[in-house]
Order: sequence, then C-alpha cells, then structure tokens
Amino acid sequence: MSKAAGLRGTLSLKSRVALAMAAVLAVGGAMVLVAALAYGRQAAREAYDRLLVGAASDIAESITVRDGAALVDMPISAFELLALAPDDRISYRIVGPDGETLTGYDTAPLPRAEGDVVFYDGAFGSEKARYVSLVRRFAERSFSGPVQVIVGQTLKARTELARDIAQNALIVLGAAGAAMAFFAWLVMRSALLPLPRIGFALRQRDPTDLTPIDLSAPSEVATLVESLNGFMARLDHQMTTNRNLIGDAAHQLRTPVAAIRAQAQLAAEEPDATRREKMVARIHERAVSLSHLLDQMLNHAMIIHRADTAPRALVDLRDVAIEAFEANEPGAFGKQYAVSLDLPDSPVMVRGDMMSLAEAAKNLLGNALNHGRPPVRIGVRSGDRAILWVYDKGDGPPAEILDEPGMRFAGDQSKGSGGLGLAIAHAVAASHAGWISFHATGGGFEAALDLPKDG
Repeated sequence: MSKAAGLRGTLSLKSRVALAMAAVLAVGGAMVLVAALAYGRQAAREAYDRLLVGAASDIAESITVRDGAALVDMPISAFELLALAPDDRISYRIVGPDGETLTGYDTAPLPRAEGDVVFYDGAFGSEKARYVSLVRRFAERSFSGPVQVIVGQTLKARTELARDIAQNALIVLGAAGAAMAFFAWLVMRSALLPLPRIGFALRQRDPTDLTPIDLSAPSEVATLVESLNGFMARLDHQMTTNRNLIGDAAHQLRTPVAAIRAQAQLAAEEPDATRREKMVARIHERAVSLSHLLDQMLNHAMIIHRADTAPRALVDLRDVAIEAFEANEPGAFGKQYAVSLDLPDSPVMVRGDMMSLAEAAKNLLGNALNHGRPPVRIGVRSGDRAILWVYDKGDGPPAEILDEPGMRFAGDQSKGSGGLGLAIAHAVAASHAGWISFHATGGGFEAALDLPKDG
C-alpha cells in the first residue's frame, strides 16, 4: 500500500474527536450510573428506614403496663406507614425485659449491636429484609426494664425506588450527553474550518509558488501553518540553489569548454611540433582551471545542501585548521608557498558540520595562496567567539568583494580560481550562525571564520 493510500485510510480529525468524546461520555456515563445506583440505594434505604422507625415508634408508644405486665395494643397507624410498600411483607416482634417475646413473630432476628435504635439486615423466610430495633424503657413499681420493639420489612419497594432513581438519573445523563455531543460537534466544526481553507489555498496555487501562506488561524493551526511555511521556505531555498547551480554551470562552463574544444582542434591540425606543444600545454592549463571550477561549483552546491541536512556535532576548530593545512599538497592550489600553522593548546569547540567547516577553511587558505603574498599562516584563536583565520602579506580582495563576500564568481578568475572561494566560506559561516570577517593587520590581510563557541 502506498503512503498516500495509507493517509487516505486514516480517521479524520472529526472522527477522532467524536470517538474521543464518545469514550469520555461513555466512561463518565458509567461512573455517573454507578454513582446514581449507589445514591438510589442509599436514598431508598433512608426513606424506608424512616418508615420502619415511624412504625416501631408508634408500636412502642402503644405499650402500656397493667397488673405488672406489658400490654401491646398494635396501632393501625404503624401498619398504615408500612403499607406504603404494598408488595413487601412485614414482620414485628416485641421482646420483654426477660427476653421473652410478648407478641409477634419469634423468627424475627434480634440485633447483634446494642442501642436504643439499631438498623440491621436479616432474613424474612427466604427473602432478604431490613429490620429496626427500638428500645422503650420502663421504670415503674410493678414493671421495669427495657422493652424491645423489632419491625422488619422485605426489600421489594426499596429495590424499585433505587431503580427508578437510577433510571431517571440515566435519562437526565443521556439528555445532557446528547446536548454536550451536539455542542461539541458545533465547536469542533468551527475550530477545524481553517484546515479546509488552508487545503483549498494550497490546491489553488501554482506548483512553483512557494511563498508563505498568509491566512488567519487559531494558535494551534497557526503553528501548523508556520511549520508548513518553514518547510516551503527550505524547499524554495533548495530549488533556488539547484537553479543557480544549473545556471552557473551553463554560464561558466560553456566558454572554457568551447575554448578547449577549439584549441584541441587547432592542435590536431597544427603541423609545427613546437607550436603544437604550446597548444597542448594551453589545453592542459585550461583543463586544470576547468576542473578546479567544477570542483568549486560542486562544493558550493554540497555546502548549501549540507547546511539544511547535515547533523551538527561538537567540532574542535583546531582539527578543521589541521585538515585545511594538510590539504596544502603540491598541485592542490595554483601557487605553492610554505604555510605555517598556529594553534592554541586548548580545544576551541563549536557545534557544526566538520566537512563544511573544513571546506570553508580550505577555500580561505586557497584564496590566500592564489591571490595573496607569502608568508601564509592559518590558525585558530579563542575569546568570546571561536575564530579560524588565514593570514597573508597581500592587500586582500577588492572592496566590492569585501562588501559582498557571498557573491558568486566575483574577482579575477584568470588565476585558476573559479571565483567561489569566499562564497563557499560565507555560506558555511552563515549556516553556522557566524560570519566572515576581514582585517588589514600586521602589514598584511586576515580573513577569518567568526563562529559562536560551544563549550
């Protein structure tokens, strides 16, 4: 499957947000439902416990003492309260001070805890039931001691009330969830409107139009637009570099290639051996110059490409200077001078691309060897910034080159230089947040890579 097909198969943002909202509502709904069930059970228990206490109180108030014995006249009001749960069965038991059952069901369980009012769960036959124990104390001559009134009720009404409360809560929750989902959809639709506008703007563009997108958008989408503009800027930079390379190659190579071709044809037709040798030497000189020009053009393109793609690492500028110094081999530059190396004892660290920095140093040294005067020195020094410098006894480049060091094919190209040395060094310095500096000093001229230190 192609990458484009994979992108088409992914869920849309609306679907993802909708699924996330549904998941949140489902989890929240489950939690609320559990809470509603617990609340319903608690509310039903408290409501019917009050009925039990009311019925037990009515029964306790109806107890009288006659002839030294407790008499119970079961009040109708107690049964009217318990009749509010018509489907439930009722059990009661009155226990005297001696533990004897005065009236009621002997099977009604007694509480395990002590107290004037005690609620507890028990059984009523094969059914679960809820009981209350209420104590009325007597202190008369003929009768004294506590009389315990026990009233119980099965749980059907409680269960139905708890279910009704939970069901009503679930209905309210469903309505609230539907309303929240609707408003969330409206908000999401409004929030995502800038994305279709950006897509439409891109589809309407000419394929070669890499200018920044200028559309108002929320901050989150604006970050995406900024990243897209940054990507298009880098792409435009690469395309401009490629166009410049093609244009420079077409412009700079056509003339020397034509000259070499014409001279080779003349040399082939020249009968005089001495003149033919001079023509061959001239062809060789032009071929060497053309080779150097090609090397510089390709190096310039490589440096610009690596500025955006090469990973950065800690580099000791002393190693860069040593590599440029060791590249000063016979035939590497147009002229050969003795080059001296001046390095500090401590490392001078920068963060950058070793290959690009070395290429810049080689070009600065090549310019000094080709256009300057001996002695030539290359070295490194450290202060607030890291400096890789090349010094010679010459006067330095013309003023127009000093003003525009990044200009390609500037200066005299007749001495074996392609006019790209300073342009390459300038591109490397700029890609490393630095610059090229020029100074007339000590009766000579210094060109230097001025870079920020790291460590």
